[in-house]
Amino acid sequence: MIKSYLFSLLILLFAVLIETAVLSNIPLFPAVPDLVLICSLYFALNNGSVQGQTMGFAGGLLVDFLSGTPFGLNCLIRTILGYISGLFKKILNLKSVFVLFLIGLVATLVKALLIYCASVLFPNMINSYNMISKVFLFELAVNSFLTPFIFKFLNFFSNILIIEEKV
Repeated sequence: MIKSYLFSLLILLFAVLIETAVLSNIPLFPAVPDLVLICSLYFALNNGSVQGQTMGFAGGLLVDFLSGTPFGLNCLIRTILGYISGLFKKILNLKSVFVLFLIGLVATLVKALLIYCASVLFPNMINSYNMISKVFLFELAVNSFLTPFIFKFLNFFSNILIIEEKV
């Protein structure tokens, strides 16, 4: 179990570094794909709410350190998303590409909704998404499109990342 958490944290660290150091510097992208969100979804949907919220918090903390958002915003959002998606463990068919596409779509929409709720509470500190802007629609499309590929990639390491349940 500890090995799974450590390797999950290592993958989240690489995802944050790719997201902030590589993808954010590509001028063709109007928005950066949220690799940390997708990886957190993978951990939550395969291991449940406890690891989902733990990895969501850890990934959010890493993103908070490297972004200009108010400290704790990403932790809160990714913890909530990790917990909620962990509730769907063993319910969703994670082998279906269409289901994985929908998971990325819904998670990005919920993330935008949570950021909007936080911006209502703290209007001077948090900028919310404009739901019909080119930036949000690009992030929505890219996150939805990348989710099946990232899940398939992480499945190569499933023997390390997925915690076996004891009966």
